[in-house]
Amino acid sequence: MYVVYSSLLFVSLLFYIIPYFVRIKLLRKERLFIRERLGFSLKNIQSEKKSVWFHAVSVGEVLSLQNLTKKVKESHPDWIIHFSTLTNTGMRMAREKLTDADHIFFVPLDFAWVVKKFFNVLKPTLFVLAESEFWPNLLRVAKKKTRGVLLINGRISPRSFQKHYRFRWLSRRILKNIDMFLVQTETDKERLERIGVHSEGIRVVSNLKSEIDLPLFDEKKSLNIKRSLNIPITKKVIVAGSTRKGEERMLLDAFEKARKAREDLLLILAPRHPERFDEVERICQDSSFRVKRRTQAAADSPWDIMILDTIGELAQFYSLCDLAFIGGSLVPWGGHNLLEPAFYQKPIFFGPHMKNFAYLADKFVQEDAARVVHTEDDIVDMFMLKDEKSLSLMGDRAKSTLNSLQGATEKTIQAVDAMAGS
Repeated sequence: MYVVYSSLLFVSLLFYIIPYFVRIKLLRKERLFIRERLGFSLKNIQSEKKSVWFHAVSVGEVLSLQNLTKKVKESHPDWIIHFSTLTNTGMRMAREKLTDADHIFFVPLDFAWVVKKFFNVLKPTLFVLAESEFWPNLLRVAKKKTRGVLLINGRISPRSFQKHYRFRWLSRRILKNIDMFLVQTETDKERLERIGVHSEGIRVVSNLKSEIDLPLFDEKKSLNIKRSLNIPITKKVIVAGSTRKGEERMLLDAFEKARKAREDLLLILAPRHPERFDEVERICQDSSFRVKRRTQAAADSPWDIMILDTIGELAQFYSLCDLAFIGGSLVPWGGHNLLEPAFYQKPIFFGPHMKNFAYLADKFVQEDAARVVHTEDDIVDMFMLKDEKSLSLMGDRAKSTLNSLQGATEKTIQAVDAMAGS
């Protein structure tokens, strides 16, 4: 099976490498890091110390492990922490945020000979992967070369479940290389059981992302940031975070209608992917509004719509806003994480397509800590910020709901300690 998989992976890469080269190298002007992904730049770490290799896909998963790696290092300062990620943005975020990791690198291409090279050099005691990164050769080699393989913050989306269930005879062979599954919800546990994972190897521990530790901004610092961005204290700010293609136009049309009734509104659009910054700017410039990119903002430069064209600043902008909209939810993408605005006690809105975060979305709606918008009229009403006292209470409930989801980090550390032989 693994020989067939590796052959198919090689053929797929041949077809994928050209568009990937165009998108990353030519459009984004970024390196591909092929040598690093093949293990030619590995640092040979000679040590008899215990080590844990954490793997996360991209920015969201990296941030979800920030607190965990910090706590592990505090408990075991003599352990070596290796950390890998898949994407360039994930790598930038890991190098900026994961100050407790000893070694940060790109995950190897999933060929057995490449993966073995990494394990032979790093010699991790335990391999820990986040959410749903099921690379067959990576898991197979990790099972052989470590004391155990641990999945943390696991989730199985409806789309993933359908694929795994359809080919469950194959998925079972891949997933049997994971010794313990720590998942977010009972639904994730049930889906894994239906695929064929034994229930004794699955524990529901909640969501690591719910234990985010973000910078706090006092009133003075918030005012200074607003002045630097030319946000008058009389203005109301709506942040639409992690928007996807097709959403910006809907948001702009609704914003235009709302602005006719309320001239004190400002909109900040944060596209999910950097390659869409220019596209979103062109869409906004078709309107009658003054449009600025975050990188062009200045204290003496007024604007109506700002495009957040930086990486890693979205949380800060949630802290400044009066209302947060979660992107990827007006189109059938599946939504994005709503916990950052909850941390900052903001009223939260999203569209009907939140299946990737269904448990959290349902939980927040049930607690009246978030609301769903379905139509353009709903979005206009959202922008109008009707009944600001009610919205303030909604933000309070968002914070309370977030606090009720705590506990995943401690349970995850206990599993790491047990499996690493602490």
